[in-house]
Amino acid sequence: MRSPRLLARMPLLWQVCLVNGAVLAAATLVLLLSPARVSPEVARAEAVAVLLGLGVVLVLDGLLLRASLAPVDRVVRQMARVERMRPGDRLDDPGEGAGAQLVHGANAMLDRLEAEQRASSARALAAQEAERRRIAQELHDQVGQSLTVVLLGLKQVQQHAPADLIPELQLVRDSTRAALDDVRRVARQLRPGVLDDLGLASALAALCSEFEAHGTALVRRSVAPGLPPLGPDVELVVYRVAQEALTNAARHSGAQHVEVSLTRLGESVVLEVCDDGRDGPGSIRAGAGVSGMRERALLVGGTLSVEGGAGAGTLVRLVVPVGHAAGTVRP
Repeated sequence: MRSPRLLARMPLLWQVCLVNGAVLAAATLVLLLSPARVSPEVARAEAVAVLLGLGVVLVLDGLLLRASLAPVDRVVRQMARVERMRPGDRLDDPGEGAGAQLVHGANAMLDRLEAEQRASSARALAAQEAERRRIAQELHDQVGQSLTVVLLGLKQVQQHAPADLIPELQLVRDSTRAALDDVRRVARQLRPGVLDDLGLASALAALCSEFEAHGTALVRRSVAPGLPPLGPDVELVVYRVAQEALTNAARHSGAQHVEVSLTRLGESVVLEVCDDGRDGPGSIRAGAGVSGMRERALLVGGTLSVEGGAGAGTLVRLVVPVGHAAGTVRP
């Protein structure tokens, strides 16, 4: 019982060499002890005996090597099925033998790759959110205030301007006010202050209202009561996924109706964004936004799927376990 375990701990090269050496030694022993002899001029019967012996040696060698290397082939096939976006997907332990060491090494490598991927994605998304916050602050404080000053100045000028210039000044004031509203809207999209001040439900309501006001689709939203407390990072991930899904619905699908829902299902919090777009899930899968949503979902231990909705539409579904949703996973 000790010999097979000792053989399993050896490097694969030594295992192959020992198997081949054992087969050749057995063949040599049979040749020495058997009554078969080979003449200087090989007879037909002797050639047949040698060829049969060679065939037996090759078959025996193949069977022994197959028993040793079959776990390696299984590991290679399993490694080809491992997906980057499915955390925790590991190779099955083949037990003992040559494949066990390969499995343990591959699983350890996957653990390191997932940890490095999570850390890298967290750093990238944290830097992205910090840059969003900075740009939103500059838009609000600098561009927004400058436009406000221009708007107040135009009001003063309009009060003292000739009557024939008042319509033109009013037109300029309206354009400036529209530009100010656009700047504020972009700042809210970059960093939703309502999410920090009033929470996720109010932020989703404001997001849907703004999407409906500036788009062509009607949005119906629903937030179930009794949701578990969500950490700030989880709330931000849910908000960003909903924002990206609504943007894709407006840009790619040409949807007329969109439904946004946030519910609790068992031990998970579920966000669903479903539209009735004409292109189905194919167009959204082709975009870069889906990979970004999946990376955000992985940061909070969630999963994201893009499927066909009712009819030809698209259903974006984010599922976050309650254990992760209750904590904070600060990038």
